[in-house]
Amino acid sequence: MSEKKMSSSRKQNLKSLMLSIAKGLLQAEATEAQEERRRYMEEHCPPLSLPSSLADLQELCKKIHQQIDVVDEQRYEMQSKVDKCTKEVEDLKIKVQDLKGKFKKPALRKVRMSADAMLKALLGSKHKVNMDLRANLKQVKKEVKEEDKETVGDWRKNIEDKAGMDGRKKMFESEA
Repeated sequence: MSEKKMSSSRKQNLKSLMLSIAKGLLQAEATEAQEERRRYMEEHCPPLSLPSSLADLQELCKKIHQQIDVVDEQRYEMQSKVDKCTKEVEDLKIKVQDLKGKFKKPALRKVRMSADAMLKALLGSKHKVNMDLRANLKQVKKEVKEEDKETVGDWRKNIEDKAGMDGRKKMFESEA
């Protein structure tokens, strides 16, 4: 089924009608907000009547200061409640993230640094420490035991004695 296409003049006409209706709604909403504001001010703020004497004026200032203090206390209490709620929300977000178990771990970079450079970075440039590991090692001289040499020599002599025909003759002679 093919839908009928609108002509451009019809589209333009509908668009202008929608804009005019939206404009009227926005104006009505603005006037309603102004009326609401005026009603609220009439209810909560009685008309100000300035007294003529100085004592009455001071009394009025004291009343206004008391009202300001009350409103300030209420504002402070509300702010503390809001702070407490936002803290709870953050804690719950952290708990949810912990339960999910998905943490984005940053990719660590490989840093090639010698031991001397690492100590210099940790201790600062004032301290000059040479990290020569071989210098601290204990010097050990390898001693060859003389007993091992003799046993090896004896074994070789036995083999040489038994090798060849001379060795075979000795074996037969010692048995007989």
